[in-house]
Amino acid sequence: MSLNFEQARFNMIEQQIRPAEVLDYGVLDTIAATPREDFVPEDFRELAFSDINIPIGDGEVMMKPLMEARLLQALNVQPDDKILEIGTGSGYFTALLAKLGQRVDSIEIDPTLLQQARARLEAHGIDNASLIEGDGARGWDDGGNYDVIAITGSLPSLPEGLKQKLTVGGRLIAIIGTAPVMEVTLITRLSDDQWTTDALYETELPALRNTEQPQGFVF
Repeated sequence: MSLNFEQARFNMIEQQIRPAEVLDYGVLDTIAATPREDFVPEDFRELAFSDINIPIGDGEVMMKPLMEARLLQALNVQPDDKILEIGTGSGYFTALLAKLGQRVDSIEIDPTLLQQARARLEAHGIDNASLIEGDGARGWDDGGNYDVIAITGSLPSLPEGLKQKLTVGGRLIAIIGTAPVMEVTLITRLSDDQWTTDALYETELPALRNTEQPQGFVF
């Protein structure tokens, strides 16, 4: 018997996401209206709504549904926001950002993942996301500034240049640290030279490819 995707999506929202105090109607409605099952590898289609990180190839994963929802709620994306995403992955989180904001520039280092994500976004009529092949693990300098920056893999520390890419009032979210201690961190730019940093909660997520690892002890 094949999975009832509509029922599974409803259960995911009601049993995983709402109980964790993700109550933003814009976030919930966007998740409800976006077919997550179309963004996972075919072999994992029936696990699209499970509380797991889904492998998407080459050591990369699609975040758990709850993680995606909590990140979106923390970012508080507005309809006129210009968004930078580092790590396109499956394209699902890109789709959610694109539906919530005005425009998304999404950076992906893996050309195969990028091609697959582009096809999925096009299939769903999402035309306000630009997918760019590149390496954003140590920062991204395209000369632009963004209202929202979302980093979808972990980093041992945040490249300073990414904070500078925020507009005043802009929000950046990243998972910072090394296993087993990582924190979801929200950075808000208050002025040209002032930011706030809020550690929201602990989690664990694979690192972005090519991250600069901290120096360990040498014996």
